[in-house]
Amino acid sequence: MKKILVANRGEIALRVMKTAKKMGISTVAVFSRADRNAPHVRFADEAVCIGEAPSNKSYLLGDKIIEVALKLNVDGIHPGYGFLSENADFAEAVEKNGLTFIGPKSKAIRVMGSKLAAKEAVKAYNIPMVPGIDEAITDVAKAHEIANEIGYPVLIKASAGGGGKGMRIVEKEADLESQMERAISEATSAFGDGSVFVEKYVTSPRHIEIQVMADTHGNVLHFFERECSIQRRHQKVVEEAPSSILTPELRNAMGVAATKVAEACDYVGAGTVEFLMDADLNFYFLEMNTRLQVEHPVTELISGVDLVELQIKVARGEELPLKQEDLKIRGHAMELRVYAEDPLNDFLPSVGNLEVYKLPVGEGIRVDNGFEEGMDIPIYYDPMLSKLITYGETREEAIELILDAIQNYKIKGVQTTLPFGTFVFKHDAFRSGNFDTHFVKDYYSPEILKQKNTDEAEIAAMIALHQYLEDQKIVKLPSN
Repeated sequence: MKKILVANRGEIALRVMKTAKKMGISTVAVFSRADRNAPHVRFADEAVCIGEAPSNKSYLLGDKIIEVALKLNVDGIHPGYGFLSENADFAEAVEKNGLTFIGPKSKAIRVMGSKLAAKEAVKAYNIPMVPGIDEAITDVAKAHEIANEIGYPVLIKASAGGGGKGMRIVEKEADLESQMERAISEATSAFGDGSVFVEKYVTSPRHIEIQVMADTHGNVLHFFERECSIQRRHQKVVEEAPSSILTPELRNAMGVAATKVAEACDYVGAGTVEFLMDADLNFYFLEMNTRLQVEHPVTELISGVDLVELQIKVARGEELPLKQEDLKIRGHAMELRVYAEDPLNDFLPSVGNLEVYKLPVGEGIRVDNGFEEGMDIPIYYDPMLSKLITYGETREEAIELILDAIQNYKIKGVQTTLPFGTFVFKHDAFRSGNFDTHFVKDYYSPEILKQKNTDEAEIAAMIALHQYLEDQKIVKLPSN
């Protein structure tokens, strides 16, 4: 594999290209008109504009991307995450055109892309499942029957979707019909498929996922877990590895379960098996993401591997150079997704110009970044600017490092999730490890953050005044 096209943008496009360059592989960037001055475009050996700013006129044009790849004699296409990364038709078209898709086979993407097919595939492997129905439905009467059987609260979730769309928690029977109708409507609008699952709602859930990697020689490895319970709008914003609550025995059991899920769909490449964990540390299979995850850097730091390099090697047909017993957890890693969002205004996107954009540097600090000072934040895409990742010998060290690094970000022109990150990493519930996916709902409010900002500003002003008064006391000796 001598040339790779990266079918993505921003920090993940740069991340993949840097590993390709390290491996002596040349790279091709594709970009929309809105991204013509983006860093990933300049970093690549070649770059081609594939359309207008909206993603359905650029980054989602699979045929156009394949056409560019063929024209430039590309060997493989890396999809990153988002856009076409979990599009089975795109993966299949790449394969049919004689190119290598740096990811799983289209069959695995299809199976794991459907919650129903995924449940069916792993059923024979004795993987723990949340109690519920094994079929997707749209019938309210059937939903009542299931909910009464498994007991409230229940979770309604879209069969075809993700990202929190078509998802409703129902506490009591009286609310089921209205919430069912809303979930079906939202799922139809977002995915063109209104069918939903009804399953037991796991109270106090933790969201824990296992990184897996499989080659074409029958080897499947797991690279331990990531804790992803700090979320807003069902979307992760803070991740860490390892989790603070897993015992070695539990970690091994979840790792084995994750490799079985991969085997269930003949998986190849990097993937993530997601689990829900209840307050009694029982874990249940949630879904499999058939791509690299946004939060993969925390796994890289604690395991000492380059997951993109392994993806490329596996795609070339090579055997994984590691065995499970070679992998050990070393240290602790934290990640904050730095979004151009306003945490004081319901995390709504904050578009504008990056008038000032300076990143933290130092030992134990990694920033996967896709922007530069002076750039505009496009309204067309996910508003993530960068990912701040820190690594320490202990969890406490990684937390202190990330708090310092947040202070050393200098951003002017847009609001970001940096203040929210400070709130999380300073919070007693997070520091103790005693939290779940309700952290934001239970502890966070814009008013609390505003008050903290006011208090800190007042303290800073008092310190400055004290220092000024102390300086005035110093007797200045006359110069000779």
